[in-house]
Amino acid sequence: MKEVEQEVKKPNLKLLVGTHASGDEQGIYQLDFNPETGELTNSEHLVKEDNSGYLYLSKDGKKVYSSNGTKPGSVSAFEWDNEGTKLSKVSNFSSEGDGACYIELSPNEDLLAAANYGSGGIVLYKVNENGKITGEPEARQHIGKGPHDNQKSPHAHCVKFSKAGDFLYAVDLGIDKVLAYPINSDGTLGKEHTALQLDPGDGPRHLIFHPTKNRVFIINELYSSVVSADMDIKTGIFTKIDKKSTLPEEYDGPNACADIHLSNDAKFLYASNRGHNSVAVFSVSDDGQMNLLDTESVQGDWPRNFTLSPDNNFLLVANRKSNNIAVFKRDTATGLLSFTGNKVKLPQPVCLKFR
Repeated sequence: MKEVEQEVKKPNLKLLVGTHASGDEQGIYQLDFNPETGELTNSEHLVKEDNSGYLYLSKDGKKVYSSNGTKPGSVSAFEWDNEGTKLSKVSNFSSEGDGACYIELSPNEDLLAAANYGSGGIVLYKVNENGKITGEPEARQHIGKGPHDNQKSPHAHCVKFSKAGDFLYAVDLGIDKVLAYPINSDGTLGKEHTALQLDPGDGPRHLIFHPTKNRVFIINELYSSVVSADMDIKTGIFTKIDKKSTLPEEYDGPNACADIHLSNDAKFLYASNRGHNSVAVFSVSDDGQMNLLDTESVQGDWPRNFTLSPDNNFLLVANRKSNNIAVFKRDTATGLLSFTGNKVKLPQPVCLKFR
């Protein structure tokens, strides 16, 4: 008789959650994620940390870095134990400003950058081969303002290293600019220049790279829109292609965009709307044009960060004000989302990262 092949079940994945919780609840949490059903279980409070808003994981999975949105701001480095079950803080450094809100390692992991939203500047640290922050940090203060009430001063909201690691891009909501900092051979910052001037009042927040093309996508918090642009990898300068609203035409209520992600095949773009409380779904053409397909309710309030599962079959949303994480099934052919019914309570989740 022919043996019936047994379907191999996918093992659960670990999901780390940065929060803005306070008191005994503050810090970083971990959940189990079932990649077949989308279910989240086994919530665990790993470590206390004040305002651990954004997390970044090292490639080997042994280190976790967090930006701490305190005043003054700071960045922390954590290490897993040998079993990978306990997380311990190994260092904490000043972010040389207020309200650190974003953090990222360079491609070869010898530099760590953070953005200070409150004071409107960035900071760069050297990182040794053991993943430890070393030496004196290098800080740069942004200058300028914009027409919106939230643009009376600079507000750096995101830092991203270029794929080659030769530029550090800083997205500043307060001055409607993406700045490009060349990275010198000794790991220091060169003189910055404007990579892209956004429209007045756009309030750019986050930036992501296309996986294969020299292209970027930017989300504007204040104007509730997304922008696509081509990137000159030699000069670091962007050329705008398209700009689209993240909201349905009939909606005229308050809104503030937060996060942005591309599907692995780069055919679909996702953007979170805080206020409208939805995830906007766009199709993306080969030449960078975007088309709004749908806005899916996030089943909560104030969706900050969200993430796609590694296989891109699910999308998970951190709803800060409603203290929950909601899970959506993703149609890989159409890009559209549908709520799975899976939702878990967690205090003020703001960042989701799969281990």
